[in-house]
Amino acid sequence: MSRWRFLIAPRWAGYLALVIVFAIACSALGTWQLNRRAEALAEVARIDANYDAEPVPLTEALPELDAFDVDQRWQVVELRGEYLADDEVVVRNRPFSGTTGFEVVTPFQLDNGDVFMIDRGWVAQNSDGRPSDVPAPPSGEVDVTARLKAGEGRIAGRTSTGREFATIDLDELAERVGAPSYTGAYGILVQDGADAAEPPLAAPRPERDEGPHLSYALQWYVFALLAFIGLGWAANQERKAREEAGLGDIETDASPGAARTQHRAPRRTQPAKRDHDADTEDEILDRR
Repeated sequence: MSRWRFLIAPRWAGYLALVIVFAIACSALGTWQLNRRAEALAEVARIDANYDAEPVPLTEALPELDAFDVDQRWQVVELRGEYLADDEVVVRNRPFSGTTGFEVVTPFQLDNGDVFMIDRGWVAQNSDGRPSDVPAPPSGEVDVTARLKAGEGRIAGRTSTGREFATIDLDELAERVGAPSYTGAYGILVQDGADAAEPPLAAPRPERDEGPHLSYALQWYVFALLAFIGLGWAANQERKAREEAGLGDIETDASPGAARTQHRAPRRTQPAKRDHDADTEDEILDRR
């Protein structure tokens, strides 16, 4: 093990600390990707469970005006009442088939007087950036089927201008209507047959896609592992270099962070004992 003692030097402790920090960061990013995948899978499950389900009465799905649970997204509801065309608004900067336009949101008053916001579909914008002609909603009492989505709230710095909204802000819409309104969710109008091909255009079916989150997570975990492998490779390269240079063992000073390399001192050889007879002859010669 003495050939690896150079690893106790402070610089190698620093390298190890950097690798640990890097691995922790990579692991955190990998976990984040796994969480995003779990969210995507949950959305796929909601689409499968709710999108093509049989409709239920709105008052049963949302017993309170501000009620809504994320698992109710795409749930199909049915309601009866009439559109409040005078309070209709459009929501700007909405993408559709590679272009940008407006979504048409029309308040719908139920028989009990409560108001539910209906997204009737998408219309293109004209050359002036304003919405093109928006067909009027049906007049009188009608039956409507819609899919639930959560309200979008308000974005700081983006406000409504006249009948143009920046988001589907249910609270502001409720204030404009001036009647008890649903503020937890709104409905995307279900359109079938020829109605779906006429403006306002029906929203496309959401994609059942979990995304590349699993592969991204595995990549981040591999990066964390490679950091330790790289550190081990670097340590082995230095060991080989030290052995080729004949640096020998490393001794560490008692003071923290101090390390030095010392060559082993050559062993002292004891002088060979002189032959006893030779010593006797020397004494005889000295007497002459």
